[in-house]
Amino acid sequence: MFTGIIEELGNVKSMFTGNTVSRLEIEGRKVLTDIRQGDSIAVNGVCLTVTQFSATTMVADVMNETLKYSNLGKLRCGDVVNLERAMRADGRFGGHMVSGHVDAVGEIATIKRDGIATVYTFKTPEKLMRYIVKKGSIAIDGISLTVTHTTSSHFSVSIIPHTLSQTTLSYKQIGETVNLEADMVGKYIEHFLFRQKDNVLTQAFLMEHGF
Repeated sequence: MFTGIIEELGNVKSMFTGNTVSRLEIEGRKVLTDIRQGDSIAVNGVCLTVTQFSATTMVADVMNETLKYSNLGKLRCGDVVNLERAMRADGRFGGHMVSGHVDAVGEIATIKRDGIATVYTFKTPEKLMRYIVKKGSIAIDGISLTVTHTTSSHFSVSIIPHTLSQTTLSYKQIGETVNLEADMVGKYIEHFLFRQKDNVLTQAFLMEHGF
């Protein structure tokens, strides 16, 4: 579990892509200070398991399922990535609940200034838009952000200078892709409601389940 508060920017040192697995090597500092084999690290919003590490690098295997739903397969040596360690139970919760399980890849449609902020608009797969609501939370390349506007195929976020300077969005251009993870609460509610055979939320059902 993550919070969407990026701890540092890392650099891709190497990326190996094979038939059954890819291997990603990342250079970092802060996220490596207390790292152990088997720890979870979010790389551009994707939860990866550390398989090897040194004082300055970490290695993680990336399976085909992850490559299918994220843009990690497009990373190249030297690319900058957002890094976050798994949240601590006794730490501050500054963002929102982020699982690190990416739902889809979006595309930057526009970048505009709005006073001190920068507004990014993303073209988004229709299947994901139903989970994205105005003033709701969204993780973009692992960054916890608030949705400011939605349409049937796009949504926007407004980003303050500090967030922009501390994340990979400052390196992104129109047409580039980002990893998207919708707020998990909405997905669980939808599953809970529509798993019923008649797809109807009745008084009897609510009483049976303690409501």
